[in-house]
Amino acid sequence: MTPLVKITSKEELRQALDDSANRPLLLFKHSTRCPISAGARRELEGYLNGDPNEQITYRMIYVIENREVSNEAESALGVKHESPQALLVKDGRAVWHSSHSNITAVALQGILV
Repeated sequence: MTPLVKITSKEELRQALDDSANRPLLLFKHSTRCPISAGARRELEGYLNGDPNEQITYRMIYVIENREVSNEAESALGVKHESPQALLVKDGRAVWHSSHSNITAVALQGILV
């Protein structure tokens, strides 16, 4: 399985965004209290267990437990917060995003980098 690494600090977020200049980043914002978010996470994990794009780095923010980090992602990327939310980041900018039940393994497979 391709690793899905949790981001727990603003510094880790900033580093991940900076690194997107060299390798695209898929950032998943997850609420541990929401059944829709749990479903989206299962879809993401299904994608990662299948045939994920190995050219992408995968990171996750728990939006309740790490609210400051989630807010910083919204501010840095200029994309209104939703949860669950998936954002593809290149060169520190969101180039694609989706939320709620639109986050599916099929949708993730279709992302072009």
